Amino acid sequence: MIATARTLIQLRWALTWAILRKSTLQTIGYIIASLMALGAMVGTAALAFQVGGEFHAAIPADLLERVYGSDGVIRSLVVIGGTSLTLFIAMIQLMLIGEGSTMSSRRFALYGIEDRRLQFGLLASGLSGLPAITGVVCMLAWAMAYRPMGSAAVVAELVAAPLIIVTMMSIAKLIISLSTTLVTSKRGKSVFYIVTVLVFVTICQIPSILLNNGFDPGNGFGPGINLDLRQLAPFAAVAAWTPLGAGFQLPFDAMAGDWLPLAARVAILAATWAVCFLGCTWCLKRERLTLGAGGPAVRIKGVGAFRSMPDSVSGAVSARLVTYLRRDPRLAMMFAMPAFFAVIFGLQSHDINVMVWQSLIWGGWMFSIVESNGLSYDGRGFTMQAISGVRGLDDRIGRVRVYAGIIVVYLAVLAVAIGLYTGDWFTPSGALTGLVFLALGYDAAFCSLGLAEVVSCVFMYPVPSMDKPFSSPQGRAMAQGFFPFIYMLGSLLLVLPTGIAAVALALTGVWDTAYWLLIPIALVNGAAALAIGSWLGGKLMDARMLSIVKTLDSFASLQK
Repeated sequence: MIATARTLIQLRWALTWAILRKSTLQTIGYIIASLMALGAMVGTAALAFQVGGEFHAAIPADLLERVYGSDGVIRSLVVIGGTSLTLFIAMIQLMLIGEGSTMSSRRFALYGIEDRRLQFGLLASGLSGLPAITGVVCMLAWAMAYRPMGSAAVVAELVAAPLIIVTMMSIAKLIISLSTTLVTSKRGKSVFYIVTVLVFVTICQIPSILLNNGFDPGNGFGPGINLDLRQLAPFAAVAAWTPLGAGFQLPFDAMAGDWLPLAARVAILAATWAVCFLGCTWCLKRERLTLGAGGPAVRIKGVGAFRSMPDSVSGAVSARLVTYLRRDPRLAMMFAMPAFFAVIFGLQSHDINVMVWQSLIWGGWMFSIVESNGLSYDGRGFTMQAISGVRGLDDRIGRVRVYAGIIVVYLAVLAVAIGLYTGDWFTPSGALTGLVFLALGYDAAFCSLGLAEVVSCVFMYPVPSMDKPFSSPQGRAMAQGFFPFIYMLGSLLLVLPTGIAAVALALTGVWDTAYWLLIPIALVNGAAALAIGSWLGGKLMDARMLSIVKTLDSFASLQK
């Protein structure tokens, strides 16, 4: 079993170096990721020395036990923070990193490796990656924060550091295995993917929502918010007996000399590893036995979307895109996010209607983030289009036709819903405000879509396969972490003319009477950006057609 793990670790790094030698962009991404990892290590070490040094020295002697004691504030924050961090990492693994396609179990199906050996090797290869190494080093550095608590606490943290990372990785692996094995239908994957992302974003927004709803500008935090951190102790006590927080409690048990609870928590961690390992092994076996079985029968229902599209080259591109949007779970999130933005802003609006209306701008801005890597989602289906000699401009027009139509209808319906929620449709000034924000939303959406048609021809990165939307091709995580920023920052620059016009209206003192001028300005700016982006994207596609096909072919090979 050890030999298998060693071989898979060597294979993981061999594939990583091969990708870095082949792709300059991946190399740049890996360098940036390494710098971020180094920053996390240095930052954790600096914070640990601060907590264990100057911060400790600044606390009055009568408060030391309350802060640094076995039931003190530090313990509550560490255990609850560690529990939250474990959940956060599991969700990030599921949504962004997923099951590495290059090191997935399917790649080793022909080699006859025993399930337990293979699963242990895959776990070991995951623990040898940059994120896991960074996590271990950060946890080891955090031991310096426990210097005031005694040498036993420091040693316990040094021992707990790798145990915590193994627990995080095991839980994440189990969640990913269950999600990819038990959710098999395309519709189920779409729903599960949307629910997972929305739950994650909602959890991240809960602190902001609570603070915003409890904040009173007149007298500080309202009665719903209590900032006494000592009240976290009962929650920390419960979390310390769960696999999520047990590892973070070990230094405090060692400090207090509670060796029996410490041993019990180590046993909880070991049992968690065993359960996760057995669960992943079961998922591996079940996937091999049920792969391809029970699939629904395919029924041909006419020509589908081709019937409703123009009888032209661009119309065929539009029809193919509509078909993808209906069936591809990877593309489903963009339909949920604008409405989700409206809900989140509505919960934090404090009856300030403009807070809700601005969700149209943010929703439009983020709507085309998938299209900024749209060719990668097409995959090898784009090869037939290239062989057929489709012009780049026709392709861009076909895609813009679909997305622009969806944007116009979606944001209009969302604006009606927001107007009914705020009551702005029932007053002339409120209705005008709604129309202005709707125009600004169209401006942001069209500028973003126009830029997406350009960057999708140049800055491509691997995407998960349609059958396994939670998988992660080799090199995807690094590129996905940086390439979308080109789209997001560039879109903001394209909206700049409208922003300049708004500033000019405010500075000239005519905002209250002439802010409606932003409606035509925003629409013209958005339409111009979309037209120029479609034209430029078509030119880039014609110039890079063979390179795009080659890149997409290499991406497809990573999904096998």
